[in-house]
Amino acid sequence: MKWMSRATVNLFLVIAALYTLLPLTWLLFASTKTLDDLYGTPGFAFADFSLIDNIRAVSSENGGIFFRWYLNSVLYAGAGAAVSALISVMCGFAFDKYAWFGKEKMFGLVLLGVLVPTTATALPLYLLASKVGVVNTFWAVFVPALVHPFGVYLSRVLSAGYVPNEVLEAARSDGAGEVRAFVRVALPMLLPAFVTIFLFQFTAIWNNFFLPLVMLNDQHLYPLSLGLFTWEKQGNAFPEFHTLVITGSLLSVVPLLIVFMSLQRFWKAGMTAGSVK
Repeated sequence: MKWMSRATVNLFLVIAALYTLLPLTWLLFASTKTLDDLYGTPGFAFADFSLIDNIRAVSSENGGIFFRWYLNSVLYAGAGAAVSALISVMCGFAFDKYAWFGKEKMFGLVLLGVLVPTTATALPLYLLASKVGVVNTFWAVFVPALVHPFGVYLSRVLSAGYVPNEVLEAARSDGAGEVRAFVRVALPMLLPAFVTIFLFQFTAIWNNFFLPLVMLNDQHLYPLSLGLFTWEKQGNAFPEFHTLVITGSLLSVVPLLIVFMSLQRFWKAGMTAGSVK
C-alpha cells in the first residue's frame, strides 16, 4: 500500500513536470523551423533544422538590437535582483532583531504591499518618475524593482529561525558593531533567504513587461519582454517576425536556466546549513 501511494505521487509529479515543460518543448521545436515549416508541419516535429539561420536573423535584425535588449534585461534583472535581495535581507533582519516604535504596524504595511499586484502600481510609479524626471531612463525600471515586500517578510521569518540571538550577543560581546555583526554573522546564516529572494526577483524582473511598457519609449532601453512584444506586433504585417519572436523567446529562457541551475546547489546547501545552525 505504501509502495502504491509513493508510485501515485511520483506519477503525478512526472505528469506535472511534463505539462510544465510542454511550452518549452514546443518552443524548442518551433525555433528550428522556417516560416513555411512553422505553419506547415506538426507543432512537436522537426522539419528542416534552421535554428542557426534563425539565430543569425535575430542577430542581424535592426542592427542587432536584440542583444542590446538582452544586455538590458541582464542589467535590470541581475543587478536589480541582487540589490533587492540584499535590501530585503537587511530589512527582514531589522524587523526581527530590533525593536522600535510602530514596528508591527510598519510590518503590517509591508504585508499589505505583498497583496498589491505590481500592475496596479505602474501608473503611480510613472507619475512619481515623471515628477522626478527619470521617465524613459534606466532608473525608471531599475529602482522600482528594488522593493520586494514578500522578500522582507521571508527574510524576517528566516532571520527568526536561522539567526540565534545568542550568537549576535556573543559577537557584540567580542566588540563587533551592529553592521559588522550583521555582515560577518547574520548574513552568512541568511544565505538561503538571499538566494531565494534573488531567484524570485530575477525571474520577476526578467519577465516584467507592464512597467517597462509604461516607462520607456526608447527601444534601446527595452528589456527582452518589451522588445519581443514590438516584434510580435510587427508580425501582423510582416510574418517573418514570427520566427524571430520564437527564436528570441528561446534565447531569452537561457539565462533563467543558467541562474537556477547554478544557484540551486547553493540554495540547498544554505538551507541545510541554516537548519543546523
